Amino acid sequence: MASFRLPIYCFFALLNLSVFAQKKTLLAKPKDGNINIDGRIDETEWQKNNEIASNFIMYTPDNGKNIDKEKETQVRILYDNDAIYISATLNDNEPEKIQRELTERDVFGIADNFAVFINGFNDGQQDYRFYVSAAGTQMDCLATEDNEDFSWDAIWQSNARITNKGWEVEIKIPYAAIRFPKNEKQVWGINFVREIKRTTQKFSWNPINAEIKNVLTQCGQLKGIENISPSTRLFFIPYTSAYYQKDDFNSDKTIKAGLDIKYRINDAFTLDAILVPDFGQTKFDNAILNLEPFEQKLNENRPFFTEGTNLFNIGNIFYSRRIGGSPTVSQSKVESNLPTNESVTKYPNNVNLINAIKISGRTKNGLGIGFLNGITEKTFATITNSETNETRKKVIEPLANYNILVFDQRFRQNSSVSIINTNTTRNGNYRDANVTALVFDLNTKANSYNLSGDFRYSTINDTEDYDGFKTSLNFAKTSGKYRYLLTGKYTSKQFDSNDLGILYYYNYYNGYVNGSYRILNPTKLFNSFLIEQEANFDLDNSTNKIQNTSWFQTTVAATTHNLYNFEMGFNIVPFETFDFYLPQKDGKYIYNPRVISAYLGMESNKNKNLTFNITPSFLKFDEKNRFTYRIYAGPKYRFNDRFSLAFTTDYTNEANAIGWVETNDTNIIFAKRNREIIQADLTGKYAINNKMTFNLKVRYYWSYSENHDYFTLKDNGYLTPNNSYNNNKNRNLNSWNLDFSYTWWFAPGSQLSLLYRNYAQEETNMVEKSLNKNLNSIFNSNMTNIFSISLRYFIDYNSLKNKF
Repeated sequence: MASFRLPIYCFFALLNLSVFAQKKTLLAKPKDGNINIDGRIDETEWQKNNEIASNFIMYTPDNGKNIDKEKETQVRILYDNDAIYISATLNDNEPEKIQRELTERDVFGIADNFAVFINGFNDGQQDYRFYVSAAGTQMDCLATEDNEDFSWDAIWQSNARITNKGWEVEIKIPYAAIRFPKNEKQVWGINFVREIKRTTQKFSWNPINAEIKNVLTQCGQLKGIENISPSTRLFFIPYTSAYYQKDDFNSDKTIKAGLDIKYRINDAFTLDAILVPDFGQTKFDNAILNLEPFEQKLNENRPFFTEGTNLFNIGNIFYSRRIGGSPTVSQSKVESNLPTNESVTKYPNNVNLINAIKISGRTKNGLGIGFLNGITEKTFATITNSETNETRKKVIEPLANYNILVFDQRFRQNSSVSIINTNTTRNGNYRDANVTALVFDLNTKANSYNLSGDFRYSTINDTEDYDGFKTSLNFAKTSGKYRYLLTGKYTSKQFDSNDLGILYYYNYYNGYVNGSYRILNPTKLFNSFLIEQEANFDLDNSTNKIQNTSWFQTTVAATTHNLYNFEMGFNIVPFETFDFYLPQKDGKYIYNPRVISAYLGMESNKNKNLTFNITPSFLKFDEKNRFTYRIYAGPKYRFNDRFSLAFTTDYTNEANAIGWVETNDTNIIFAKRNREIIQADLTGKYAINNKMTFNLKVRYYWSYSENHDYFTLKDNGYLTPNNSYNNNKNRNLNSWNLDFSYTWWFAPGSQLSLLYRNYAQEETNMVEKSLNKNLNSIFNSNMTNIFSISLRYFIDYNSLKNKF
């Protein structure tokens, strides 16, 4: 009997491969009658369409398994000259268990969902993904292989309803929301995905092989759409907003108005323009006590710079917060050149954006082109003479022009070569910068191996001109249970991309290796399991010393059958390293001892009403009494499908850390210091329906740094005691933010939002270690209160034309 096993195993292995290798085809049918997008699939148009996408296959966790008969899923597609129409019947033998949490747009929550992935060029490079939850909430994104950009919002219609046999979905996607070639007969890449939340199972119509990293190439085909003539894609989004701001000293009222324009230049390219921008209702930035030698990297919350910007993120040399960010001339630099009788009395933290445009798209031959331009206004600091009380202005940022240009050629459905250029030009005798990058990403036909890399060159024109470069090369096995990655990098000393990018480390060469093992189907213990081993070495170009960014790390992540997630990691640096950035002076470095660290994270089943996550971690240095420990934890309770609250705390304690204090003409001063950090976040949501939500976001942050022993840095990177230094360089930071908002999507693309914001921040060099006293201090400080209302209305040129 054993002699028959090998042929039988081979047969089933070949059968499994053939299932994954197939490309399913669905035929779209022309629509003759009316379709009401109400979630009821009762129109005769649907019933007479016998072209059905069915026989879904599980993607995760049990990759390749057929969907159960009681979960049978059927999808149909119709089209006319304006849009495609999708209906989905999602059977479920336990409809009462269908998860249906109401959330705001682009938030999945705890809800079953159905999605359609569309690639109009059928090139395996970028999907337009449209999701609808069982509660009717819309989620949409632009997806490339390594990123899903949910900041992109299209204008489309959908509805869902629960039935006694499961649930149903209807979707209308206008052609204006996607891109495709101007062909008589369309052939699109398409896939449909269904997620059953209570079991965390995902199914796809065209099978997706989990052994292959590249998901975008594993889609089916949509045929049948012929002889369509899409209407002009021109949209206007006028907006108006009003603000009332009050603190202990002043009150202010402001009314703003502006206009966003979106125009389809042709079948491939779209123009986005923002005139008189207003970002007053964007999320607040998380203030921290930053004791590192690097600036804090802030999240981009402005819609114009987050929506559809995947082209501009190629090569990672574009940091959009530079546009309208901090002034070029710092406050400390202004103050250092003032006479003793003058001081800075007003210093704007950010530069105002005058306007911005972006053009992006991709031709039917796979060439993506992106252009973005932003102009910021001339900005002044106010300087006051203490003797005469006279004031004068000083330029801290001239009129500035920012540009980024991208060419991204994709081919063979899984590879690309890109050229990216960023340019910053400031008016007058101020610093200008230009950075160009060549980036390539090559995959074998079977998506089993990857070769990628880049070469970047920067040119800076300042008081002293200089050039630099950075390059890397990566080779990876990207399929199967066992995978690996090999990387080499080199960065020259004078490479600088910080005018329109963000760069921390330079003047080093690097070697990195990663090996991993994962299960692709559930075992007796786990739904999913991954173990990774990594090693990273950074060496300074000038001295060949090992930098403090070198380490060995092991990571294990798993999901159990009862849907608990666990992750643990162990990191070790078994040798002395050197930090070339902390001394904040060229050519200087400081010794770092050996260190070990570890963490363990646990997240409970998110389908339960009460969920909890906790992650303790620690670092132990090879120095007496020097250690760090941290604990992150928090519960979330879902009272019902409308109302939920979540609270998290993040506590860090650093004992006898070594930190930079001051660099003067003769010495670089360091200190041993103790530090504590507490951050508490409260978030809440109440959804009236899938168009109206109330949201609460509260953040309290407190941290102090207390120095107790001072040292002088020697030329060899080690420290010697300094008993004469006595300047107070302690820090104590309190920060409070509260946002309470109401949003209403009253029409497609149109939104009314009300926001109450309350915030305060105080920083001193007097350390206060009592949490209660710090809380009392921040609430008794000068609180700023802002109430704002904003209205955005979406206007389609075609509907406007028809009316007039």
